[in-house]
Amino acid sequence: MPALSKRSPIKKKLASPKLQVLKAGNLQKLPWLIHGFSTRPNGLSTCYGGKALNLGFTKDDLPERVERNRTSLLLALNAANGKKSWPLITLRQVHSDLIHVVRSQPDQPLAGNGLITNLPNIALAIQTADCFPILLVDPKHKAVGAFHAGWRGTLRRIVEKGLGLMRCEYGTLPKDVYAAIGPGIGKCCYEVSEELKEQFDSQFAWSHELFHEVQESDAVREKYPMLFLNKRAPGHGDMVIKLFLDLQEANRRQLMSAGVPEKQITSLGECTSCHPKRFFSHRAEKGKAGRMLAVIGVKNPPQAAS
Repeated sequence: MPALSKRSPIKKKLASPKLQVLKAGNLQKLPWLIHGFSTRPNGLSTCYGGKALNLGFTKDDLPERVERNRTSLLLALNAANGKKSWPLITLRQVHSDLIHVVRSQPDQPLAGNGLITNLPNIALAIQTADCFPILLVDPKHKAVGAFHAGWRGTLRRIVEKGLGLMRCEYGTLPKDVYAAIGPGIGKCCYEVSEELKEQFDSQFAWSHELFHEVQESDAVREKYPMLFLNKRAPGHGDMVIKLFLDLQEANRRQLMSAGVPEKQITSLGECTSCHPKRFFSHRAEKGKAGRMLAVIGVKNPPQAAS
């Protein structure tokens, strides 16, 4: 397995005294690019406890609050012409490998798992609450992409297909691409089934490196082991084993396999499930969670890339 890339430091920008946005160090050097990963605290939504920056039109929140939260985020990212924010292109996200090429502002809502464009003054956004947001940038052709990588999208090679579509549309070569993988559920918390492991094994030669097992242990089990034995001979009862998936590494490896240089991939590395006060987490909050946005766009007129 290739050595892990050295993570670029997470840079936290306080766009106002309250709003916090995470940025990837490898993308900040491009003056013609706007990007950012939202966090949970200090929005206008109150349905998730406190004042939260919910950016998804969930059944629990008021649409007008979500709209105001979204506008605040775009202004914080400087995705605006004066005081007017750019159009925000999002998806009705379905777990798929469907990617849309944005050639103009769409008249109808789009459904899928990825967006690419080279249009200036349009913000592409992916919603997440445990799945990984992945941003791709082609500095040579000034094209960008945003992808939602849950286990289904990862299994269907969403970022690899995104790179292929960017090549068809803009002439993008993987060796020129910079990638940023935002916050998502870490290998510490992402428990999965054996059936899912079998699916990954059927797709990726290196999939065995993505999974690890943990033996369940608790004070009651250790104090009263006989309660947990089955009809087998004493000491031969089934052990409770939990299986965990490193979804972030799965996407990093997929990018590398597609030709993106390891040094050009940044993983922010924060686990959404471990830090539910900082991020929304569908798993940690048992399904009642808001949504964060990963945003990317091209400024007009583009300046020379550094």
